[in-house]
Amino acid sequence: MEHKKLDVWNKSIQLVVEIYNLTNTFPKEEIYGLTSQIRRSAVSIPSNIAEGSARKGDVETIQFLHIALGSMAELETQLIISQKIGYIKNIEEVSNKLLEIKQMTLGLIKFLKSKK
Repeated sequence: MEHKKLDVWNKSIQLVVEIYNLTNTFPKEEIYGLTSQIRRSAVSIPSNIAEGSARKGDVETIQFLHIALGSMAELETQLIISQKIGYIKNIEEVSNKLLEIKQMTLGLIKFLKSKK
């Protein structure tokens, strides 16, 4: 499975770009704190989808997709914290995109499990 052809990978790459743009407005003192954590979580999503796609078996692919889901939960949590402390005014748009990526990832896991 070529990761660059997966809609979920492409959407997660777009999300990373949005996250980088969003965190550019964070205070400079957060560069090694919340900004870095949010960016790492976001980058981890397409990275794990790609790594899973490069694996030979569906079991390994599914494992990496679950890791990507964990990164999505981390990112969602960090965005909520950022909103509560006033770094982001509204996370609804990015949260909706994250939810779509999560649903696509779960759908891919379900598909891979059904092939057995």
